[in-house]
Amino acid sequence: MRILPHFFAYDIVRDSYLLDLWGGEGDRLKITINVDENVKDIEITVSCGKLTPEIEKLLATLRILDKQLMAVKEGEVYLLDVSKVIFLESVDRKTFVYTGDEVYESSLKLYELEQQLVEYGFFRASKSCLIQLQYIRSLKADLNRRIKVTLENGEQIIVSRQYAEELKRKLGVKI
Repeated sequence: MRILPHFFAYDIVRDSYLLDLWGGEGDRLKITINVDENVKDIEITVSCGKLTPEIEKLLATLRILDKQLMAVKEGEVYLLDVSKVIFLESVDRKTFVYTGDEVYESSLKLYELEQQLVEYGFFRASKSCLIQLQYIRSLKADLNRRIKVTLENGEQIIVSRQYAEELKRKLGVKI
């Protein structure tokens, strides 16, 4: 579902914002933000007719906001914001973490990272690669039922046929 801004309003009397977004095929997403200085905890309620891949993606994005991943670069330890990680890959028994412009190394095995990150929108693309679903720019059918994924940073990843159907299901696409 491609979200297109349709309507944005601020109600000064109620001190609230309404963002009305249109999705594809008649789907509609409305976000209301009420500002109240007496409220102690932020609460988000999602009401929907059914749990769609778009809603799952929205929930994964919310979960990822506070998650960090430890990785090393040039002998220095970094705490990476998981939302900035585009993909991870295992090469020669080493696990590499790719952000927009940097490459780090993790001491964890790919399957260990997968267990930690699957709830944050990461998807197993092949035996050696995990990708962050929100960074997928485009998909193209490839030979032998594989899928070529182009990520936002221009990197191209081949999703093996073992995982291709699951990727299409998660994204709600047919290619």
